[in-house]
Amino acid sequence: MANKTIVITGASAGIGAGLAMRLAADGHNLVLAARRLDALERVANDAIQRGSPRAIVVETDVTKRVDVEHLRDAAVDAFGAFDVWVNNAGRGITRSVLDLSDADVDEMIASNVKSALYGMQVAVAHFIERGHGQIINISSFLGRVPLAPHRSAYNAAKAALGALTANLRADLRVSHPGIHVTLVMPGMVATEFARNTIGAPPDTPMYSGPHVQSVEAVAETIAQAIEHPVAEVYTNPSSADMALRYFADVDAFETQGDNPWRRRAPELKA
Repeated sequence: MANKTIVITGASAGIGAGLAMRLAADGHNLVLAARRLDALERVANDAIQRGSPRAIVVETDVTKRVDVEHLRDAAVDAFGAFDVWVNNAGRGITRSVLDLSDADVDEMIASNVKSALYGMQVAVAHFIERGHGQIINISSFLGRVPLAPHRSAYNAAKAALGALTANLRADLRVSHPGIHVTLVMPGMVATEFARNTIGAPPDTPMYSGPHVQSVEAVAETIAQAIEHPVAEVYTNPSSADMALRYFADVDAFETQGDNPWRRRAPELKA
């Protein structure tokens, strides 16, 4: 695979950091963005040790359009262009629907939808000038099948991200077929995501168990989607079948114990 320059938001930890390590091993240049500059610098140093020719860091708050525009400019200034933009930054919530505040919903939309929208808009403008490129939006299986009620507004935000991604892809298929748009839907991943959600106690454990994927497994799926672009992909092989069963009979799925998230509810509810 030819060397590419790849922008990754939310790259200071979790899936973003794991993806940086995986892409470094393929020899890609990296532009790593997040709010925690010290953590970003550690990831960049590790990426160079793993094989990345060059990895730069850009302190970025993706909920601010001006910061995302600065990230684009920094990538172009450093490398002349970029080939892939990964909208990975996001945040969860531990709150049921009836307990949601206006601030909760606003935060979920800003962190999970508007942040990616800004990334799509600045990156696609760059790709149109070049005639090719790829947007990768990291969503969640919960955006397709909202099985975890305590994630409420997070599920809704990721569903919105999925719709925007599909709409962008449909537009570009006609006008700019050299630009690929990919939606990635992880399930439960062994990161500190749950601990960092709004409303979660500080002692919330990392996800564990047979349904939980490693960061490395998720990063491998994303790396393959970069090498061989697809419209969308579940990182967990069992997710596609689960989605089919859910939409075949939502009521039965929710009430007859076919839902593994329901069986794990005591562990997942912080």
